[in-house]
Amino acid sequence: MNQAHGSPFDRGSADSFYRRPGQAHYMVDGARIEKADMTAEQIAEYEAGFIDNEKRTDSRKDYL
Repeated sequence: MNQAHGSPFDRGSADSFYRRPGQAHYMVDGARIEKADMTAEQIAEYEAGFIDNEKRTDSRKDYL
């Protein structure tokens, strides 16, 4: 699974880290690709990244 910066997995992980709602997307050359334009595999990768980070209770942005 591609975990490079901007990949669906990376963006899912980042959304979880920053406590943002899970809204599948990824980035290509600075452009945001939305869920409607993603393949089922890319959506699954986004969700995997989000879930992976959710499992790590110490891996969230602390806004205190």
